[in-house]
Amino acid sequence: MKLNKNLIVAILFVASTTFNSCATAQASKNKQQYKVAVCDWMILKRQKLGSFALASEIKADGIELDMGGLGQRPTFDSKLGDPVERQKFLDKSKELNVGISSIAMSGFYAQSFAKRETIEPMINDCVAAMKNMKVKVAFLPLGTESDLTKNPELRPIIIERLKWAGKQVGKIGGVIAIETSLSATDEKKLLEEVDSKYIKSSFNFANAVDNGRDIVSELKILGKKHLAQIHASNTDKFWLENDPAIDMLKIKQTLDEMKWSGWLIVERSRDVTQVHNVKANYGANVAYLKKVFQN
Repeated sequence: MKLNKNLIVAILFVASTTFNSCATAQASKNKQQYKVAVCDWMILKRQKLGSFALASEIKADGIELDMGGLGQRPTFDSKLGDPVERQKFLDKSKELNVGISSIAMSGFYAQSFAKRETIEPMINDCVAAMKNMKVKVAFLPLGTESDLTKNPELRPIIIERLKWAGKQVGKIGGVIAIETSLSATDEKKLLEEVDSKYIKSSFNFANAVDNGRDIVSELKILGKKHLAQIHASNTDKFWLENDPAIDMLKIKQTLDEMKWSGWLIVERSRDVTQVHNVKANYGANVAYLKKVFQN
């Protein structure tokens, strides 16, 4: 039986179109991914090589590596400026296949980003560590001393300093992700005023929940453009899987629809009945995030 030439062409066209559509969908799916990390200071391994082994044991994909203590020093108490010490961290990361999601300046939870006089060496040291360790994101919390909700008068100096910091991290093509107490609407306005593609948001579930805001709505307001990373945990009370304030499936659906990819970092969400059991708390939260976001 002879097939009509036009019919053959039509069949081939449909087959080719179907294949290309499937390939495109698969490529898009493969491109979007979520990885799960833990804060090294919260697992009691602040800038310690042991953080990689512990992260590996609880099956985290990475750690958020801290720059070290700040106190009243002119800059962070960091080993990462020493090439020999820094290489130890890189070697351990490679050996255990545990990545570095971001480099954190957690000292600013308690110190004032707005008022400290030695901001330049602090930021420059962090950017240098990012460059030398090939890490693209730094985490900067605007903590209690630079809380714009309680201290709105600090807004001009914080914007000025973030503009400068954006220029520094922009030189290496990196991003500084800030955490504030502001609503997503107000944080988006702040980022637009800073007007730097190198300054973005580090969104924290706990900030939304503590202030009676809906996580999904806040994520949608911020949008993919402004979102560098997520601290995917609540304040200590329940493990994530048991937390009635967090609808993780809906959060994943929202991030999928936003086509956002990146690191989900566990900071807290410890069970208060066993708050000091690092392996149990972080192991459970990492496992739950991976179950929801990677299966």
